[in-house]
Amino acid sequence: MRPWSWPFAGERRADIGAHFAEKQREKPKIWNGRVLLGRNPQFVGEHLRADYFETDFASFLAWRDWGFADKGIFNGFGMGALRSVDGAFVMGEMAQHTSNAGRIYFPSGTPDPDDITGGALDIAGSVAREVEEETGLTSRDYRAEPHWDCVFTGPAIAMFKILHVDLPGEALRGRIEANLIRQSQPELAAIHLVRRASDLTAAMPRFVTAFVESQFAG
Repeated sequence: MRPWSWPFAGERRADIGAHFAEKQREKPKIWNGRVLLGRNPQFVGEHLRADYFETDFASFLAWRDWGFADKGIFNGFGMGALRSVDGAFVMGEMAQHTSNAGRIYFPSGTPDPDDITGGALDIAGSVAREVEEETGLTSRDYRAEPHWDCVFTGPAIAMFKILHVDLPGEALRGRIEANLIRQSQPELAAIHLVRRASDLTAAMPRFVTAFVESQFAG
């Protein structure tokens, strides 16, 4: 984490505010919290290093919706790639009240200040938090692979951690669905199983399908 004033957020403040107000009219449940974005990414050997800074969600949303207006910034986030004992990847479909309604992907989210530990961004902690919030699964329910797989798209760096769950795919889907029923406002509207490349759909971001394709190919 490095303190930094994002020129885009300051120079386009009025436009950003108007854009966010429009988005709130469309989806009243979204709110302007704090998020963490990255800059200066470096892949050195087996390591990824980057500088993260704090900004508001409205600025992030405008940056994203306006075609990633500042090319020096990226959204770097962890994804919990849940995998059942019979080999199915488990993804969630985002609910209509969210900013990514209808999109299908693994539990994840743009990091926020709760993910900072000791002055650095704790991606593993962010993944664990998102998995529990979205599915109800805790670290006791899965076994995490030791390594990360990164997919770099330019404006995004998706960091995947495979999480093995000792349940068949249908049983795992049922457990997550039961947890969603207990939530007053779940982030997910449906749970999808991906057992083969033909199960991938256009509703899944390209960085997700690229990762899954590489796993099936391997």
